[in-house]
Amino acid sequence: MSFTSLNSLRARIIVSALLITLVVLPSIGIALNRAFEQQVRANVQDQLSAYFYSVLAVTEMDGSDLLMPEILLENQFNVISSGLYALVSSADSTNAKPPLYENAPSSLRWFSNSFLGASINESLPHPVVGESEFGQIMLNDQLHFIFSYSVRFETSSEPEEQEGQSSVAAPITLHIVKDLVGVLAQEKAFSQQLWTALFVLIIALLVIQAFWLTWTLKPLARFSQELDAVQGGERKQLTEDYPKELNAVANQLNILLTNEQRQRKRYRNSLADLAHSLKTPLAAVLSQKDLSTESTEQLRRINSSISHQLKRAQSAGNSAWHLGIQSKDAADKLIRTLTKIYPDIHLSYAQPPANDALFLGDEADLTEILGNLLENACKAAKRNVTLLIEKRDKRFFIIVEDDGDGVSDKEKALILERGKRADTYEQGYGIGLAIVRDLVKSYDGDISIEASSRLGGAKFVLAFPYAQ
Repeated sequence: MSFTSLNSLRARIIVSALLITLVVLPSIGIALNRAFEQQVRANVQDQLSAYFYSVLAVTEMDGSDLLMPEILLENQFNVISSGLYALVSSADSTNAKPPLYENAPSSLRWFSNSFLGASINESLPHPVVGESEFGQIMLNDQLHFIFSYSVRFETSSEPEEQEGQSSVAAPITLHIVKDLVGVLAQEKAFSQQLWTALFVLIIALLVIQAFWLTWTLKPLARFSQELDAVQGGERKQLTEDYPKELNAVANQLNILLTNEQRQRKRYRNSLADLAHSLKTPLAAVLSQKDLSTESTEQLRRINSSISHQLKRAQSAGNSAWHLGIQSKDAADKLIRTLTKIYPDIHLSYAQPPANDALFLGDEADLTEILGNLLENACKAAKRNVTLLIEKRDKRFFIIVEDDGDGVSDKEKALILERGKRADTYEQGYGIGLAIVRDLVKSYDGDISIEASSRLGGAKFVLAFPYAQ
């Protein structure tokens, strides 16, 4: 998952919950399993240490001779291959004696009955006298625990020697060896129970988190749906039935929507009054019969410029982010009207608009754009004009094609040149395309003019951003 995909509260909460459930809980399980293993091994060490002292209590030295009983108190030492063994080896290799049996370590001096038939695959450890060592050793090609402790015995002197003198025997190491069968069985049983319980807990937490996330994020989902409804023109305001964190946002948005609608309505009313106050005197002047042809032409240009600039000012543009209208409704009305005005032109859809092809703007702006494009196409066409409205790749497209003579490179440059005055366009395209160009720019859209490969004439492509 990339950082871009985490630019969502839902994704972040889900990832956080999964990290806690799928990372933290298994980590706790691993830690508990290791702690249990360490505890079991510590218990084994304590147990072998206890066995060591029980064997050491019956161990005697007569000079350099080791005296051990035939039967030990712990019965497992007396049963062959019981899994618990006692061994005595010479810690001092200089006093080593011949091995007790073939392939036995040279340092081995005694072993319990349970060790009969067993073989050691490696040398025995010999810690420093007075210290112990706990580890593992290979016995009969299997790992065993081994507890080793080195001791030194003090023996009595001979009778002929001076009274009060004693001799010190060579150090020996007593080993207690135990197989891992019981320990491994305990660890396996604990591990199975632990991971079974954690698996059930993980599944339960995932189910609980799924319901919890759905319940927690439900207000956000409803908030997004209501914003889409406002943007689509289905409603004018957001409801106020939200948690207190979102309720303040909803209230502010409602205030913003109300103020924007009122300002836009007041602005348009003022512009309509201005248009009326300007056009009426112009119409009166144009109605005079003694005007020269040049004066009449200049007054008509002034009238067109006023119309153009008023259209630009009345455009909702990006301020209409919350508006959304069905483009098909506006297009159907224009097609019916233009079909009557241009009966010789076959005006139709290249493909009927889909229901979700909403124009995110003002209906008057869409009507102005479609009306100018289709009317110019009907004027330039010989027989056929097609209209295509679609939403694709997060963009809203309006494509108009005709079978006329097309648009020259000079006309394309004039139409698309940014900042060009409306009254400088070539005759035939006039003020209409200037209005279209400015309206498209007000919505951050793009306009391009191409040659129609299907009809052979001009192809006007308008593309608007459509992020939902």
